[in-house]
Amino acid sequence: MIPLEPDKFYHIYNRANGNEKVFANPGNYEFFLRKYQQHITPVAETYCYCLMPNHFHFLIRIKSAEDFHDSGFSNSEKIGLYCSKKFSNFFSSYSQAFNKQQNRMGSLFMKNFKRKEIDSEKYLHQLIHYIHNNPVAANL
Repeated sequence: MIPLEPDKFYHIYNRANGNEKVFANPGNYEFFLRKYQQHITPVAETYCYCLMPNHFHFLIRIKSAEDFHDSGFSNSEKIGLYCSKKFSNFFSSYSQAFNKQQNRMGSLFMKNFKRKEIDSEKYLHQLIHYIHNNPVAANL
């Protein structure tokens, strides 16, 4: 698994298990974003995102190491583990609420969220285009 490191950009994405949906109604999208705000905004800056019925994409930058000093983290590895845990808590929190609302059990998302480091400006531009055009390509 790619570690999350301070000051680096990442493509974060995942999808629902099987043919299920991550969002069953408009309120689910809003709740997902509120949970995202609660868990992820303290550790990452979001540049763009796309929420689709069965998957999502985020382009983020993990905040700088200085932003984590108040949390007591002194090195990139500990910051990376902390950020990964924040994402895990976010997905778990949303999944538990969604399962309760939809009267379902089990894992909502595919195992482990996907992350890809953005290693070039060209890829950054391609990703922004891809994320923004994802719903257009799906006729949504």
